[in-house]
Amino acid sequence: MGVLFVTAEAYPFMKVGGLGDVAYSLPKSLKQIDVDIRVIMPKYKFPKRIKRRMKKVAHYTTYIGWKTVDCNLFTLKLDGVQYYFIDNPSYFYRPEAYGYHDDHERFIFFSKAVLEGIKYMDDFNIDILHCNDWHSSLVIPLKETYYRGNTIYDNIRTVFTIHNILYQGIYGKDLLWMLGLDEKEYFTEDKLKYGEGISFMKWAILSADRVTTVSKTYSEEIRQQHLGYGLHNILEGRNHLLTGIQNGIDYDEFNPKEDKNIYFNYYSDDLNDKHRNKLKLQEELGLAVDVNIPVIGMVTRLTDQKGIGLLEGIINKLMSKNIQLIITGTGENHYEEDFRYFENKYDNLRAVLRFDEGFSRKVYAGADIFLMPSKFEPCGLGQLIAMRYGTAPVVRATGGLKDTVKDYNKYTDDGDGFTFKKYDTVDFLNAIERSLDVFNNHKDSWNKLCTRIMKKDSSWKLSAEEYKKLYMKISEY
Repeated sequence: MGVLFVTAEAYPFMKVGGLGDVAYSLPKSLKQIDVDIRVIMPKYKFPKRIKRRMKKVAHYTTYIGWKTVDCNLFTLKLDGVQYYFIDNPSYFYRPEAYGYHDDHERFIFFSKAVLEGIKYMDDFNIDILHCNDWHSSLVIPLKETYYRGNTIYDNIRTVFTIHNILYQGIYGKDLLWMLGLDEKEYFTEDKLKYGEGISFMKWAILSADRVTTVSKTYSEEIRQQHLGYGLHNILEGRNHLLTGIQNGIDYDEFNPKEDKNIYFNYYSDDLNDKHRNKLKLQEELGLAVDVNIPVIGMVTRLTDQKGIGLLEGIINKLMSKNIQLIITGTGENHYEEDFRYFENKYDNLRAVLRFDEGFSRKVYAGADIFLMPSKFEPCGLGQLIAMRYGTAPVVRATGGLKDTVKDYNKYTDDGDGFTFKKYDTVDFLNAIERSLDVFNNHKDSWNKLCTRIMKKDSSWKLSAEEYKKLYMKISEY
């Protein structure tokens, strides 16, 4: 079974969000169960230590409209998985993966270069093209458009995974010239047309042999009008080809027993060193060093989707309690400015406004409670990482958060964390207060909860098997 996994980002080469983690850990897990999976992504401006390990595979060209564009294909192996890299300095040698005025052209080029690059993978028999989010979505329909009748491509089946339907690659129809497509034939409801513009993701959903999402609940939610962002009817129509497969996390990468990023390593059966991580984190941030003060952590993008507005709505009431709040991440400017203000206002709040993987691990290990009040959440990895480090999540019951966090029941003393259903400040604050009550007044139950969630299996093991079964099923017809 040969699978080419197409992505715009993959840790450790480029990581913006959860897709970067998935593109590293899922192929690694599939490789362990005898799937010949390889990853292809853009070659960003990597440091020399990575470039030295790369081997050039081929030089070739593709087209953006009438323009001939050069491309180099490189490869290297990491953790047993072979990676391919599409190289074009003018498109990809930039500080960030996304957020540029020409993203549409960059990822049209990437999609075309991936398809053309398949010709040069001599030792790789591809059965499945697995594409992820809008950046690689055009690979699927363009395979049929450009390469129908070519024996290399005709037997390749396709899977498209929606990691976040909010970002679809929506542009004006004037981009059709870049694709070399006739407006009359391709600006239609069964292809690219999305209102008066075009949607890259829509065409992939309509063209793929199977569509997956990153949790079972999210696969149901995006078929509803308020969460489908204009694609709910299409997804409902293709419901028989839609599957929700829960993301996992890499248990080698996220392991409090061995994590070199945290202050002290610890085990589920002995939480004393977790408490030492908490004290050290408090000390580093200039907070009161006291194991009995609950530390609430949040590692997040500062966006509306992640519930930052909901947190701001309760900030005065929350910070009046005997708690400490640590929030780290980057995002929308107005939210960053708000939390700089809150940090100055409250002695028990720290805003570390940067993307720092090492510091994030310290928060996962040192916090007692972890917040994810998302407006919607396709899967969520933060709650899985928090549980792996024995930090109890407080989450809104949506998408993958609903699937992975069972609400704590004080009468039966079971559950994984504290959930709330409505997207409002009352329910959110109530969930936090329930967690604080257990932390402050029921220490034995709290310690059992922390130990239990550390032992919970949120690895890729079961999900990788589901993907393998899906690949095998669609390759048979």
